[in-house]
Amino acid sequence: MTTIDVQNVIDGSSESGEQQRIRLGGVTREEVLTMVGAGAGSLALDWLLYERILPFSGAFGFLLCWYLLFLALYAIAGRLQWDALTVRERLATALAWSSGLLVLALIGDQIGYVAYRGVDAARHLNFFTETMRSTAALDPITSGGCLHAVVGSLEQLGMATLFSVPLGVLTAVFLVEAGQTRRGARLVKPVRVLVEAMTALPSIVAGLFVLGVVVLTLGVEKSGFAASLALTVMMMPIVTRAAEVVVRLVPGTLKEASYALGASQWRTVWHVVLPTARPGLTTAVVLGMARGVGETSPVLLTAGFTTRLNLDAFHGNQTSLPLFVWNYIKQPYPDMVARAFAAGLTLMAVVLILFVTARILGRHRTPTDRRTRRPLRRARADASNSLVQPAN
Repeated sequence: MTTIDVQNVIDGSSESGEQQRIRLGGVTREEVLTMVGAGAGSLALDWLLYERILPFSGAFGFLLCWYLLFLALYAIAGRLQWDALTVRERLATALAWSSGLLVLALIGDQIGYVAYRGVDAARHLNFFTETMRSTAALDPITSGGCLHAVVGSLEQLGMATLFSVPLGVLTAVFLVEAGQTRRGARLVKPVRVLVEAMTALPSIVAGLFVLGVVVLTLGVEKSGFAASLALTVMMMPIVTRAAEVVVRLVPGTLKEASYALGASQWRTVWHVVLPTARPGLTTAVVLGMARGVGETSPVLLTAGFTTRLNLDAFHGNQTSLPLFVWNYIKQPYPDMVARAFAAGLTLMAVVLILFVTARILGRHRTPTDRRTRRPLRRARADASNSLVQPAN
């Protein structure tokens, strides 16, 4: 029972003279039967409209009409047995659950399709241990792999993270701390406008900027370093915006206590603000890495393409996984297309590993956690023993 008839509860408690315990949450049988009936009825009505009455066709339209009819029938059936507030609550719950299931279904569909198309190449160990240096277009799937692309992606993403995270966090701290004064607010405004403009910057523009300034003007050759600079342009505003939100959530009482103890502003930021916001800053870093690891346009213009393994990110062309996928997905050979899908599956695995690693490293633990864990366990054991032993 998720909603309560307040008047009935008041009347019942006044008659009996006792307060009734209210159970929140849970699903009743009436709710399940109403939802199943609305789903079955909407499906039958949708089939009748599509197949017998209206000249409609297409799976997408059929599913969309089914969903809309389900909501309408669910609201009508619910109104026959519930009050208006309960009906709105149940509809909101149905919308939330269906939206979440739709997102999960789309993600599962994408992962499943990529895995299905790339399993022929990914099931062979050579795909992860070899490069495409000696592999031709008509060679079998047991030849060649994406080792050089994996190494290139990790090096480029690592350097881009090394460049963008300190700059993004420092910019976020500047926007929060300097904006608290009238003089600092004047300096914060143009920086905020620039960060917001960079957030909406197309990735191809970032690649053209690095190509024109770094490669053509300064004479730096196309390499993993140039690609990491282009990725830095894309990642830094994402890290800045996310880190700014997290830094603003740090309680002001913590900073006031630090100031009261005589700490300066930079010591307060270093020893109080940043440690407190560390889990959120880790999320900001993950968001920036997720934005940069899948970019193709900046890497295409700045890194070049090669089929060899290049461990030196500062000299020579270097291939990344998105560039590997882009180069081989358009070829008319089935084995090359399978390699491209397998590289896409590898990219998903790399993102998952980076995300899990970042979340593990970003766990908020205080220095006293390990020292207090054992005494707490002993105290709990003593308390449980005292409750079990009978009183004398």
